[in-house]
Amino acid sequence: MATDYDAPRKTEEEQSEDSIEELKARRHDKNSGKVDEDEAEAAEAFELPGADLSHEELSVQVLPRQEDEFTCATCFLVHHRSQRAGEKDGLPICRDCAA
Repeated sequence: MATDYDAPRKTEEEQSEDSIEELKARRHDKNSGKVDEDEAEAAEAFELPGADLSHEELSVQVLPRQEDEFTCATCFLVHHRSQRAGEKDGLPICRDCAA
């Protein structure tokens, strides 16, 4: 940031008086604290660089649930049987959901 060393300097008291006057002027302006931007609209317009994956194809092999796996009744994730904590309403739950 450039500093103009030839400009007349103000004392701290003068600077605080100016800022108090500015605050008083802004207090009477009813729209000074309002934001006219719609958050949802702003989020739709915002795009991350490299986020366009429309031309990409996923190549993931999906396997059916194995004999030694179960589906948690709370989080609906498939876990290995070693992660089974018990049952809730007769349905299996994992250790993470039981905690």
